[in-house]
Amino acid sequence: MAQADSIKRPSKILAVIPARGGSKGVARKNIRPVCGKPLIAYTIETALAARNLLHRSIVSTDDPEIKAIACEYGADVPFLRPPELAGD
Repeated sequence: MAQADSIKRPSKILAVIPARGGSKGVARKNIRPVCGKPLIAYTIETALAARNLLHRSIVSTDDPEIKAIACEYGADVPFLRPPELAGD
């Protein structure tokens, strides 16, 4: 099996990381610290590590605080989702 670095990247693969501000189970779980980092940081770091396989990775959120944290960890957050698209 080939190493990930040697795999030819398909033309355009978009990774979307959904991160809603509201949560019914654990409040604000996406930004809660886990081993010293916000939970969403682990997903962002994994997506960034797969850059050789992905054309682009974005975080889709309705929450300005999640957007700020995502940007701090190197994510692309091109917009804030409107409230009508952020419900259950």
